[in-house]
Amino acid sequence: MKIGKVIGRVVCEKKLECFQGKTLLLVQPLNEKGISIGTPLAAMDTVRAGQGDMVMYEGGKEAAMSIPSWFNPCDAAIIGIIDAL
Repeated sequence: MKIGKVIGRVVCEKKLECFQGKTLLLVQPLNEKGISIGTPLAAMDTVRAGQGDMVMYEGGKEAAMSIPSWFNPCDAAIIGIIDAL
């Protein structure tokens, strides 16, 4: 699991069928002290996070497993909202 902060929303005109009804959010990765590291990434929102929320996210096949459709190309997914760090 990785930590990040939602900094925006990604708007798509067309999506794959397996992504219909899901929201893409822009996430800034953070280190364990809450300091920004790396470049922002688009992540599928599975927990209804909002802008400014600190979140847990996962990448790779674990991200794809968070979406009910088994065969999907999801590479990053938000899997939790962090209340306190």
